[in-house]
Amino acid sequence: MADQKFYYCTKHHTVEGEEGCRAADRLGPYDTAEEASHALEIAAERTKSWDNDPDWNDEAPKEP
Repeated sequence: MADQKFYYCTKHHTVEGEEGCRAADRLGPYDTAEEASHALEIAAERTKSWDNDPDWNDEAPKEP
């Protein structure tokens, strides 16, 4: 299935398909199971990036 999506379940700490846990307990969708398995790392990287984005954070350093 080329159009199958994968999710990371934060409750069970597992990768699952579309017929998994409720949406409130999942991160995704991701195109591959491998990508979904790194969901927590991806989320942490995005959060760090957003925390330091001067367009969304008045305390973030402005780029020259």
